[in-house]
Amino acid sequence: MLVSMKSILDHANEYNYGVMAVNSINIEMVRAVITAAEEERSPIIVQMGPGQIAKHAHLDEIVPVVKELANKATVPVAYNLDHGSKLEDEIRAIQYGFTNVMIDASSLPFEKNVKETSTVVSLAHPMGISVEGELGHVGQAADGDGRTDNMYTNVAQARKFVDRTKIDALAVAIGTAHGNYPKGYVPVLDFNRLAELKDELQMPLVLHGGSGSGEENLRKAVAGGINKINVCTDAFHAAKDAMTDLLAEDPKADFLALQMAAEAGVKKFVKNYIHIIGSNDQYVYGGAYSDSKE
Repeated sequence: MLVSMKSILDHANEYNYGVMAVNSINIEMVRAVITAAEEERSPIIVQMGPGQIAKHAHLDEIVPVVKELANKATVPVAYNLDHGSKLEDEIRAIQYGFTNVMIDASSLPFEKNVKETSTVVSLAHPMGISVEGELGHVGQAADGDGRTDNMYTNVAQARKFVDRTKIDALAVAIGTAHGNYPKGYVPVLDFNRLAELKDELQMPLVLHGGSGSGEENLRKAVAGGINKINVCTDAFHAAKDAMTDLLAEDPKADFLALQMAAEAGVKKFVKNYIHIIGSNDQYVYGGAYSDSKE
């Protein structure tokens, strides 16, 4: 069923597990993500960013697909706008029926970030749509982009940001980055900072740049209070690798076979990831969240 992201993350926050938010740009990916979640009895978040929408996942075409598959799903599914940075993107997502919007004004000065994030909250909340904000700098993996400690999320500033904006979830910067890390590189995360943020805020926290972060880091991040993990690059790789493997086995494989392979590859990847972050079996048969899963 299609639900608000807040309802999913509030439960994850209470019971200390993580939920995948997978960037999904076509019917094969959306279906793979949702069916994987159903088989694992896990809540799930389907998301897409403005750039992906502009290039391929056009809203008038993809939104009906997401809503149809989400509404008939046997687990909770939220639909999130990822990394919206312009007010018009947020408004369009609200109008199209996304159940959460993420406003990323983290590159702006603090007061400007508060103002822009608060504006989105004022538009979304009356419509029953939850909002994710971001404070701190999550860079690009490819170049490391010169991040220093002062680009990470400041605890005292985060307290003020949450209180003033009334957001439902906060994306924090603790050492991950977007995109592809250099081969063999695993980021070093600031788990002490994460613990301080969770202790102070006691709310759903979001980890951007979940791809390539390493299983140990992911498990520790969830144990430390991360409740939503954004995944794009690794999911795209799963689709690409499945198609590449099929072509290596059968160079005559047609387009349909390649699409089916990609869908199966993404599904397998999501099912494994769900177990890493502990959302499997959190939604039990009979239509209720589990309150006893350790």
